[in-house]
Amino acid sequence: MKLHQRLLLPFIAAAGAWLVRLLCATLRYENSAEPGGPLDANERPMIWAFWHRCLIVATRRFQKRDIAVLISRSFDGEIIARIIEKFGYSPVRGSSRRGALGAILGARRELEAGRAVAFTVDGPLGPLYQAKPGPAVLSHLTGVRIIAFHIAVERAWTLGTWDRMIIPRPFSRAAVHFSAPMLVPPDADEEQMERWRQQLQQVLERVRDIAESKIKKH
Repeated sequence: MKLHQRLLLPFIAAAGAWLVRLLCATLRYENSAEPGGPLDANERPMIWAFWHRCLIVATRRFQKRDIAVLISRSFDGEIIARIIEKFGYSPVRGSSRRGALGAILGARRELEAGRAVAFTVDGPLGPLYQAKPGPAVLSHLTGVRIIAFHIAVERAWTLGTWDRMIIPRPFSRAAVHFSAPMLVPPDADEEQMERWRQQLQQVLERVRDIAESKIKKH
């Protein structure tokens, strides 16, 4: 990072954390799950998978739950890491583009310590709604189950960024929907691993559609 970026980081992170608290403070959450799935994010160890556009709402919703989050090594990733630390998360640095092996090894250590690990599955730079293999690889290596979730917000601003990030409007309803757990077997070969990634893609799409439908029914 450049010097001016280092100097600005504490102020950006403090302002970002304040905005997340302000924007999400009045949300009314409604939880639901598929058969066998949880109604909250309390199971440990666990691998959580969700789309990048839910990051702001998820940060506030699951704060202080002893969750580690995979964050890229970019400057934007550094901003996100510093913001989520203020909500009790532990950043694990690396992504599918940079430091992938180190990120997976760091995530494995977090699971072995009894924590949960969360992936923004289409991050850090997309494409939108395209699942990366990270959660499936980590489940394959550790024997820990994956649960996907989505948070749909009744009234929100949508940013013009690659992830279509949602910014919740005050006093909105937020529907949280969890999938049933999936476990990638340790003996899966390369071809089977791709099928598991595709299955995760389908699960993520399904929980997104269900959460969005719950918002639209009201």
